[in-house]
Amino acid sequence: MKQDDDALDTLVRKRIRALRVALGWSLDDLAARCYLSPSTLSRIETGQRRIGLDQLTAIARALGTTLDQLVETVDDEDVVIRPRHDESRGVSTWILSRGPGTQGVTVARMRLTKPARPDAMNAHPGHDWFTVLSGTVTLLLGERRIVVETGEAAEFSTMIPHAFGSDDGPAEILCMFDHDGRRTHLHQAP
Repeated sequence: MKQDDDALDTLVRKRIRALRVALGWSLDDLAARCYLSPSTLSRIETGQRRIGLDQLTAIARALGTTLDQLVETVDDEDVVIRPRHDESRGVSTWILSRGPGTQGVTVARMRLTKPARPDAMNAHPGHDWFTVLSGTVTLLLGERRIVVETGEAAEFSTMIPHAFGSDDGPAEILCMFDHDGRRTHLHQAP
């Protein structure tokens, strides 16, 4: 357990320094913002001084982050995002956000190889958003058939029955789904 505590302590110190440097701040700049002396901050960053909770809170606030973000442990054993293939739907999916993002939004990259099918249209609460990275995508939205080209984006209410797929060859899209969109569009990928 002591080794884990030491690793987290070292990580927090590195984060403090990295955030300070990323903001272009000197020790004096950060010290003025969190009401600590530059020498205290220097000793905190280098591990020559223990960090008090009150100091850590002030430092996090000054750096524009939260205490939770500053001390969170990160499981970075596997940082590679591998695709999930669903051959029957003609979709490969890379879920780019680990866990629910801001307000439950999930970001995914999808490679579509089959056309949109009217019998696959679905409706659910919320909104979907996608931008076409390559190829052409057909969006079936209610009674409409909308062609979305490379570089274009679409945003629509998902209460309207909808489906999307590639048009004339593979297409790649970057999507944002709310909770219901994630459940509807991503659940079928194995």
